[in-house]
Amino acid sequence: MKIKILTSALFTFVAVSAFAQKGELNTAKEEYTKFDGLRANMALAKPSLANAKTAIDKASTNQKTSALPETIALKAAIYASLASIDTDPTAAASDLATAQDALAKAQAADTKNENTNMIKHAQVEMAQIQLNNGVKAFQNKNYDEAYKAFSAAHKTLPDDTTAMLYAGISASNAKNYPDAIESYKELVNTNYSKKTQAYNDMTTLYLYNKDTTGALKVIGEAVAKNPNNADLRKREIEVSLQAGQSADLITKIDNAIKADPNNKTLYYYEGLTYSQVAENEGREITKLKKADAKATAAKPGTKAAPNPQIAKLQQMRNDNYAKAAAQYQKALAIDPNYFEAVLNMGYVSIAPAIDLYNEAQQLPVTQTKLYNEDMAKANAGFDAAKPYVTKAVELNPQSVDALTNLKSYYLGKKDADNANAVQKKIDALPKQ
Repeated sequence: MKIKILTSALFTFVAVSAFAQKGELNTAKEEYTKFDGLRANMALAKPSLANAKTAIDKASTNQKTSALPETIALKAAIYASLASIDTDPTAAASDLATAQDALAKAQAADTKNENTNMIKHAQVEMAQIQLNNGVKAFQNKNYDEAYKAFSAAHKTLPDDTTAMLYAGISASNAKNYPDAIESYKELVNTNYSKKTQAYNDMTTLYLYNKDTTGALKVIGEAVAKNPNNADLRKREIEVSLQAGQSADLITKIDNAIKADPNNKTLYYYEGLTYSQVAENEGREITKLKKADAKATAAKPGTKAAPNPQIAKLQQMRNDNYAKAAAQYQKALAIDPNYFEAVLNMGYVSIAPAIDLYNEAQQLPVTQTKLYNEDMAKANAGFDAAKPYVTKAVELNPQSVDALTNLKSYYLGKKDADNANAVQKKIDALPKQ
């Protein structure tokens, strides 16, 4: 009989002990919930967090509750919160390490997804700490450490686009282009709202890393996913020109036109490609002219011989402007009010006229015949451009580019009054 009573008492003790340890887990949960609700007033909240820590430490050392996914997840959250408010860097680092260890274990143990909310809570808490550390390092221009902190935040919260972006920016500032590229690769495969800018940034990183092939590939993929995105198309043109592959790009656009012959933007992009090629040739002409002028200045009394390379480039540039104009015309045949095509049509029409005008002004007074010929050609070019430069302003009176083209027209026609009137409109536009 005594044995039965003793046995009954023993079972009662074990049950009470288990209940007590389970009670510690409940206490930790209750105190942590209380802390979370009082965060706005940390003086009131801290005691609850301290109580939660005491309780979870006890639950974590008891064999009945230590392995419970709930215990481990709660421990991760509590220690993450401790790390977020601890002012002692050493203690905060220790708390964070404990939280990270608990989080990894909780994710592995929670096979039934019963503690998803608490695990997420711990992740957000830890990621915020890492983001804060990254911001501090970035502000101190310690970009390598900033990248590590933001990467840690990304690892903690894999879907956090802010962490991915900041990691990429930090790595870029540290000139760690391979890791920056990897961060942006992940970013563009999320629901990030500014993917166009991300793709543009990524192509720049490839170019910084002297990987033109990679830059062309990524911008090509971006355009394929977003065929009507004007910014990405322009970037593809820029990268292709920089890589010396304008011919490949034109072939690519031609193939797209064959598949979609009524797509006005494709004609516009092909025109833009020819325009950019012409602009590059114009820059080369300027360099050669400066070099020739410098060489002539170094030999006083000598007369510079005509540079055949300049003449060749001038012809190539004018040919490409003409090819651009042909494509813009095709776009306008589909949509006569297509502003970008009207604007650029005006520019490629007026640019050669401006060059002729400027060259004529540099002629010696003895070359009257050549002056008159060049001015007649320039005037014809200005007249051809007039319908486009005026219509561009009608379509978008707030466009600086459109107004600048119109001003150039009036200057070419020696109409100072109208040129000044257009300049006043430009000056009155809101500053960007």
